[in-house]
Amino acid sequence: MLEGKKVLLGVTAGIAAYKSAFLVRLLVKAGAEVKVVLTPEAKDFVTPLTLSTLSKNPVLSQFTNEEDENAVWNNHVDLGLWADLFIIAPVTANTMSKMANGTSDNLLLATYLSAKCPVYFAPAMDLDMYKHGSTKANIDTLLSYGNKMIPAGSGELASGLVGEGRMAEPEEIVAFVEDDIRNNSPLSGKTFLITAGPTYEKIDPVRFIGNHSSGKMGYSIAETAARNGAKVILVSGPSHLSVSHPNIDLIRVTSAEQMYNAAHKHYANVDVAIASAAVSDYRPKNVVDKKIKKKDASLDIELEPTKDILKSLGELKKQQFLVGFALETDNELENAKGKLARKNLDMIVLNSLNDKGAGFKHDTNKVTLIDKNNKIEEFELKSKEEVAVDIINKIISSIS
Repeated sequence: MLEGKKVLLGVTAGIAAYKSAFLVRLLVKAGAEVKVVLTPEAKDFVTPLTLSTLSKNPVLSQFTNEEDENAVWNNHVDLGLWADLFIIAPVTANTMSKMANGTSDNLLLATYLSAKCPVYFAPAMDLDMYKHGSTKANIDTLLSYGNKMIPAGSGELASGLVGEGRMAEPEEIVAFVEDDIRNNSPLSGKTFLITAGPTYEKIDPVRFIGNHSSGKMGYSIAETAARNGAKVILVSGPSHLSVSHPNIDLIRVTSAEQMYNAAHKHYANVDVAIASAAVSDYRPKNVVDKKIKKKDASLDIELEPTKDILKSLGELKKQQFLVGFALETDNELENAKGKLARKNLDMIVLNSLNDKGAGFKHDTNKVTLIDKNNKIEEFELKSKEEVAVDIINKIISSIS
């Protein structure tokens, strides 16, 4: 659930700050990009060098670099906007009080007040401080602001007392955050079937009919759906691309027939199917077992149609939200609308090869989304990752 997330980690001046090094490592291992903000006093408990090495990002603790009078200030607003989520661990009684009352006397607190993302806080303090009425009141105030508390555990404390106030272990913090993201993700509990890439249709042992699709668009859609909580079955034709998100089950195929079989194997149990693959429309009728030798005379290859995967899925559609792609060179809208109706789709993504930077062999794409009510939404040229976000957001709004 943390794959690709931008995580801001705030560390305050408590003995539990030593655990922040382990927390950074776990977050990075889970696929998150991590930046760390320390209160000035927290540097007495854990060094910026340790945290910057583990996070692979500079660690911030001041508004400016006091050793460089020409340094640009560290913008707390930019930090707050950068983060997908903000974890403050450990958070001391002192910092909780300031957070609850809007005090902004260091970079961490100013960033907290500017954050637009979910904020998690993991209290860490001695038993008597944790039980004090003012602490309880501050926790209630922070919760009322929408912040999420990672409960303190019980155990031996730095003072020698035994009881509540011990910061949750780094593994518990990561599990808490992942569970919360999962439970609040818009696609949690949904299963997606996505086809991507080209198909190769065999002529002889060394030659094939194919196309220029790289699979980038389909893979980006799969990653975006997974980051939003969906379980994804990605059926991919030949591609050099790979996936890293644990929510994605990658099934590699070569031919249109193999893609057809894989898609039909899983289609009945999915909520959303997106056919973004560039499937060959034809295949050689007769495949030769041995390499065809070059001759001076012309070579004729008889072709036959491949199975229409998208049409067959449309015919079987029940609960599925079915999305197709249309790559056009002329009469784009009319052809896309015709395909939308003909193949019983809920939405179609139109690409035009007349748009510079769109289609195959590009890291960018320019799409138009058309739903079954013929509502049209045009988007500017964007990276394929950004286009994937637009497509998934449209699906979320359509199925919610």
